[in-house]
This record gives sequence, structure tokens and C-alpha cells, in this order.
Amino acid sequence: MSVILGSISEGLLWGLLAMGVYLTYRILNVADMTVEGSFALGASLVSRLIFEFAMAPWLATLLSFVIGASAGLITGLLHTKLKVPALIASIITMTGLYSINLRILGQANLPLLSQNTLVTQMRQFIQDKTLAVIVIGIIIVVAIVALLKWFFDTQIGLAIRATGDNYMMSEANGINTDWTKIIGFMVANGLVGLSGGLLTQNNGYADVNMGVGAMVIGLASVVIGEAIGKNLTFVKRLLAIVLGSIIYRMLLLLVLELNFNPNDVRLFSALILAIALGVPAVRKHGKKVVKNSLTSKEA
Repeated sequence: MSVILGSISEGLLWGLLAMGVYLTYRILNVADMTVEGSFALGASLVSRLIFEFAMAPWLATLLSFVIGASAGLITGLLHTKLKVPALIASIITMTGLYSINLRILGQANLPLLSQNTLVTQMRQFIQDKTLAVIVIGIIIVVAIVALLKWFFDTQIGLAIRATGDNYMMSEANGINTDWTKIIGFMVANGLVGLSGGLLTQNNGYADVNMGVGAMVIGLASVVIGEAIGKNLTFVKRLLAIVLGSIIYRMLLLLVLELNFNPNDVRLFSALILAIALGVPAVRKHGKKVVKNSLTSKEA
């Protein structure tokens, strides 16, 4: 039971990253590799601020969103102003962030063993660490979903949605698509940085390589979440993605429980994503085969 609760607690925090991936992958219609750098960037900043300067955890966590958004700003400017393809722009930013993360940390990893964090503060009220993290995760997820609902109902938010749906039509209607893309990148990577900042407080350390594979984790969570239900409202879709993140963590837990080598976790992550992405195509092909067979029988 404790292991399942652990998966739920981590899934809630990873769900913020999944929401960020959803904003770029589904709303802006872009595969943004910046997340692998901005995730570690948020984690590195929070770890250094708490370890070195004993900053209040809530303020360090807030700054993880800000610095993640700044990474998204760089990708957005490269893409819109320098006309670098979105995928290439995100890879450039991701590559540069590795060195920046090393400079922030000052070393390959930085522990938070005896420092004051959001988790230790919550444990003053809830003794069990896992339950404390679940409460933190629920509070932050609900707050973020509410803020995203409000933001994407504003004029700017609707313009971002329109840009992702039909870029050419949006420009024809007078929308500054460059800025809507930049804002979209910033909000998405801000969420990713926030996820990194929270997870480093949960894990008790930050590592320069902790963002490796973050894109796969985010995409898998999005795909699993979308499989839960179709034609959902924006809020329900975001919550489904968080649930997809929790399910994904449980699938990884199942892999470990079956005594597979822990070094193969990333391989299984890739397989889960490949299967999740391939199911709709297989289902569509199956329906087509059935339809063709029925048509041939009628003929």
C-alpha cells in the first residue's frame, strides 16, 4: 500500500511536467525538447537556493517556475525571431541548459538532507512523508489547473489555442502568433521547472542529469491521460493527464516489482510510450479491416 501511495505522490508532482508537455505538444502542436533542460533547471535552482542561501522553500519553488519560463522564452525567441525550427530551437536550449545547470549546482548533484523544504514543513502537520507529499501535490495541482483554466479563457489564452489550431488563420485574423508561441513556451516550461523544483524537495537532492527522459515521461502521461476519456473539457483533460502521470508511475512500479533490472526502466518507459502512441493507429487499422471485410461479404 505504501508503494502505491508513493507512486501517487510522485505521479502528482510529475503531473505538472505532463501538463507542460501537453501545452506545447497538443495546444501549440510542437515537440518541445526544452523540458529536459528546464526540468533540471528548476530542480538545480531550488536545491542551490535552499542549500546555499536557506531561502524559504515556497519562494524557491515559485522561482523554479520563473526560471523554467525563462528557458521557454529562449526557445520561443529562437523559434519566432531567428526562424529556427521549433524542435531544433528546443534542442539548442536544452543543450545550453546542461552547462547552466552545472554552474548553478556547482557540482554534478547537490543534496538537501537536513535543509528546510516544503516536504519537511508539511511533515510538521502530517508525520508520514508520502501523505505529506500527496497533500502538497493535490494543493498545487488544483491551484495550477484553476490558474490554467482562468488563463486560457482570457484573450491571450484563446489566442494561444487559436495559434496551435490554425497558425495561418490566426495570423490572418490579426493575432501576433510570435508572441502567443513565446508565451505558450514560457507557461509550459514554467510548469516543467516547477515540477523539477518540487521533485528535488521530495527526493532530497538535485542532479544535473535528472531531466534526461523527462520528455518521454511527459508524453507517456499525456497519451495515457487522453486514453482515459475523449471530448473532455479543458479542466477534465488536465486532470486526466495528471491521472495518466500517476498510472505511468504505477506501470513503472509494476516493472520493478517483476524484478526487472532497474537499469532497464528507461527502456520500459520508451516501450510504454510507443505502445500508447501506437494503440490508436492499430485500433483504426483494425476497424478498417473489419469494415472492408463486411463490405466484401455484402458484395
